[in-house]
Amino acid sequence: MNKVKTKTRSGRAGKQELEQKILEFLRNNSKQSFNYKQVAFGIGANEQSMRNAVINILDTLVAADMLMEVSVGKYQARVIRPVEAEGIFVRRHNGKNAVIIDDEQIMVAERNSMHALDGDKVLVELSAARPGQEPEAKVVEILEAKDQVFIGTLQVEKNYAAVITDSKNLAADIIIPRRALKGGKGGDKVIARITQWTDNEMNPRGEIVDILGKKGENTAEMHAILAEFGLPYKYPENVEKAAEKIDAGITPEEVARREDFRGVTTFTIDPRDAKDFDDALSIRQLANGNVEVGVHIADVTHYVRPGSLIEKEAQKRATSVYLVDRTIPMLPERLSNGICSLRPNEEKLTFSAIFELDKDANVVNYRIGRTVIRSDRRFTYEEAQEIIETGKGDFVNEILTLNDLAKKLRKRRYDQGALEFDRAEVRFEIDADGKPVSVYFKESKDANKLIEEFMLLANLTVAESVGKVKGGRRAKNFVYRVHDKPDTEKITNFSQIASRFGYKINPEGSARQVNKSLNRMLKDVKGKGEENMLSILAIRSMAKAVYTPDNVGHYGLALDYYTHFTSPIRRYPDMMVHRLLAKYAEGGRSADKLKLIEECKHSSDMEQLAANAERASIRYKQVEYMKDRLGEIYDGVISGVTEWGFYVELDDNMCEGLVPVRDLNDDYYEYDEKNFSLIGRSKHTRYTLGDKVKVQVARADLDRKQLDFALISDKGNPNKPRRERNKSHGRNQVKKGKRAKK
Repeated sequence: MNKVKTKTRSGRAGKQELEQKILEFLRNNSKQSFNYKQVAFGIGANEQSMRNAVINILDTLVAADMLMEVSVGKYQARVIRPVEAEGIFVRRHNGKNAVIIDDEQIMVAERNSMHALDGDKVLVELSAARPGQEPEAKVVEILEAKDQVFIGTLQVEKNYAAVITDSKNLAADIIIPRRALKGGKGGDKVIARITQWTDNEMNPRGEIVDILGKKGENTAEMHAILAEFGLPYKYPENVEKAAEKIDAGITPEEVARREDFRGVTTFTIDPRDAKDFDDALSIRQLANGNVEVGVHIADVTHYVRPGSLIEKEAQKRATSVYLVDRTIPMLPERLSNGICSLRPNEEKLTFSAIFELDKDANVVNYRIGRTVIRSDRRFTYEEAQEIIETGKGDFVNEILTLNDLAKKLRKRRYDQGALEFDRAEVRFEIDADGKPVSVYFKESKDANKLIEEFMLLANLTVAESVGKVKGGRRAKNFVYRVHDKPDTEKITNFSQIASRFGYKINPEGSARQVNKSLNRMLKDVKGKGEENMLSILAIRSMAKAVYTPDNVGHYGLALDYYTHFTSPIRRYPDMMVHRLLAKYAEGGRSADKLKLIEECKHSSDMEQLAANAERASIRYKQVEYMKDRLGEIYDGVISGVTEWGFYVELDDNMCEGLVPVRDLNDDYYEYDEKNFSLIGRSKHTRYTLGDKVKVQVARADLDRKQLDFALISDKGNPNKPRRERNKSHGRNQVKKGKRAKK
């Protein structure tokens, strides 16, 4: 709260001065409301006579419409808005459109929207808020139309065609003239673009951009998810052809320029379905009793040259995308699965970080440089794990030594304050048609952690080799992977949620103290019903990790320096790091920081889009899996609470669905945002985050990727869900040339 210092004189001048102080205080705290005592304290009016004057002035200012009395005895500044302002339009499927101006959302009725689309930059007229009502805005001009497409199903009738969109941001279907069908037929999953939407038309007109396949077919639906997030779903033919021309041969001259590890024991450990092996480990015993471990990474930048077609495409994609049933690679498959992949018994060019480690896993020496390797064996995580557990198998001594060192590295990280997120991930067994037939949980075991520790060590060491300079010198510009400190308010809110389950989080201590309490909670919650929910909420309370040349350290890993060096086949920032290492090793000048900032931001944005697409594909498969289980009853835990209902995560398979508030027919439920609860007005029944419930699978909507559950009553009988709504509910659906009745 911003206080205002004041001195007042008696008489009219004193009253005017007090009035200005009150207005200044309330305008400085315009998002809060205060009673007269709080206002008096805020302006330093401590005498009783001045407090009485404050009461009178507050009433006068409300009568003059300069303040609002938002509830009895609670006052708030009336925000003075400009007549016109620029903002970003937010279109919603439920008709609750808005414009965002300076982080504030102001409602825009559909009749006042000029049919602006989600993300358009608009000029609006702002109306003054009436007492008890929110302000409204009216779009008067679309300043910048955002280039966007919509995914949906093509409906072709005798006299018209339309795209029934899957969009959460567009309630109206798109009319498609027959000349713009591009060969599309009824039932096709398509990408469409709006070309015209006049004020007097309920539905926009558009054209077909691409045909993805038949609705419901697995490939069509996966491509639709990629297109929804603006991600590529096919590789340009000219880039594929450019990759075919690359010479995969390794010349003696190239080998002579590198450190030769072809005679050193080397192997890869990857998921069983992996094809792009971008990292390998070598190990050998040194004469002094120490162990040398080489972290060898595919030397992608040897083959992908700056300015080439392949380079430009990789830069644009910035990352490979991993959906439930497929990988959309950043690089052409000839490179990602062939030339660059560290396949066994093939000579490969690599960029390596080589470490000399003592028996306690302390790094005695290291070097970074280009190498050539020959992998002796390809292990899956399951095969390596069996060797760790049984002590039998190929290269057993090497794997057990690496595992011992990895455990010591890991313990040291946690002792230094690193966070220990170790959530099980839901995975699907997919049949030949892409249909999910079973669900299983992917857990990180020692074999996974072995690889993780040495990749972390390589990334840390590479970042320090450039960023950590001595003698007051200035470090050269570099690409860092940073993770900022969590927002205090978010971590405090999370600690309050965790406390309801009996877990104590320290939100106000040092970074090490906070992380120590988080790790203790994550360990204690293992195997309990609230484990997954609290793990997710803990992650959400953290800042997002991003790429940037401005190093602020990595909070989650408790490291001052960190980068991404170990996955150049699937991440463009790793390619950037490889190039900078090579440049600086040859004495090159510091890279252009502005260019690095631009490339880092693009990579961070694309990484987020790829993560969103992956989650969407998982949701789709969850709904598809549960669609065959309508009517079945499951135990679950409330994983989210909103004004429209609460989400339940099933114990058996981690699938999540909504119990809509409209289906809670025994009372009128109100949303308690502060306590993450829905509370019945009459019976005071409470549904709170973390509650264990029993639900029945009621609806499965693949178009919306949404499950609806019906809550089972205390007597064990399901609350009957309301009659299945038409799938076009709430839409301006076109039927035989007319607007459908709601």
